[in-house]
Amino acid sequence: MILEPMYLVMLAPALLLGGWAQWKVKSAFSKAKNIRPSSGMSGAEAAQRILEVNGLHHVGIEPTNGFLGDHYDPRAKVLRLSPDVYQGRSLAAVGVAAHEAGHALQDAKRYAPLAIRNGIVPLASIGTNGAFAIFFLGWFMQFSGLMIAAIVLFSGVVAFQLVNLPVEFNASSRARALLVDYGIVAPQEDREVGKVLNAAAMTYVAATISSILTLLYFILRASQSQR
Repeated sequence: MILEPMYLVMLAPALLLGGWAQWKVKSAFSKAKNIRPSSGMSGAEAAQRILEVNGLHHVGIEPTNGFLGDHYDPRAKVLRLSPDVYQGRSLAAVGVAAHEAGHALQDAKRYAPLAIRNGIVPLASIGTNGAFAIFFLGWFMQFSGLMIAAIVLFSGVVAFQLVNLPVEFNASSRARALLVDYGIVAPQEDREVGKVLNAAAMTYVAATISSILTLLYFILRASQSQR
């Protein structure tokens, strides 16, 4: 089903945007990776400064593997930063690290979209892993009940993606402001940091569009099977 021409045509805009966004992220990160911040801080040091100034002494910072596998774990209260970000002394490193610290600030301030997103995670995980298989089985068997169940499950994925957008954009805006306010980057360096974070944000936009188009495809195919 995933290779069906109709599905690929519907998903083409999101695939193109996603490919472009990934290229922009790598391009912006590679450029900013070679520019040292005026403070000389590493990504881990920048995140630590942001956390300490805001009283989040209980939030840990750990290295993790993978390129840009950086994330904040709200359950463990820890930032996990990839090697280039954790150790790197560059505008790219402090920008990404500050973005993840921004999520920790959201968590501490009970930022509503983050709380909603965290609550949707289990449903979104089930929808991502099972919706396609359930829908394909229902389509093959011409059993509308299964297709409707898949649509409901995948709606959780769409809801997650929609709520995720303000969470990610807010974390980036917090990061850029705090980096300058705390003297981690100079005002003139903010532009390069912005390029990295804005490119990363476009990957979330592409993922959201992709999930919406997939849901529309499910609904269209389900309606056609009932004719």
